[in-house]
Amino acid sequence: MRRQKGFTLIELLIVVAIIGIIAAIAIPNLLNAINRGRQKRTMSDMRTISTAMGAYGTDNVFYPRITAMGQLGAFVSPVYIKTFPLTDGWGTPYDLNVDSAGSEYTLISYGKDRKGEGAYPDHDTKTKNFDCDIVANSGSFIQYPEGTQTE
Repeated sequence: MRRQKGFTLIELLIVVAIIGIIAAIAIPNLLNAINRGRQKRTMSDMRTISTAMGAYGTDNVFYPRITAMGQLGAFVSPVYIKTFPLTDGWGTPYDLNVDSAGSEYTLISYGKDRKGEGAYPDHDTKTKNFDCDIVANSGSFIQYPEGTQTE
């Protein structure tokens, strides 16, 4: 008579427990990496928009005097930027504020929570949370992520 080969219930439970422990460790790290990637993409897109606006400003002596981000594409695309990003890494439209003289602008991404924080600093501020806004003023970041970010 042949002896049947296979795994016992205990062996299967141990394997499932080990897989569960590995998943519990890996999933939070994966989610954090995804949000870091979205944050880096957002900052890269904001630099690209700022570069295009700077080139436009150099050629025209002022930044585009517009009231909505959607209007900016008509001024800078395709001459200064080939593909114009309208949304940040989380899919939220950027906010753009240009003063009436066209001498200064503020570009804002509202972060993971998609909500504005209200008043923004007039000096460099480093954030530690994915929900914090990312703010560029006339080509320089004044509020930006640095270091390890939290949910």
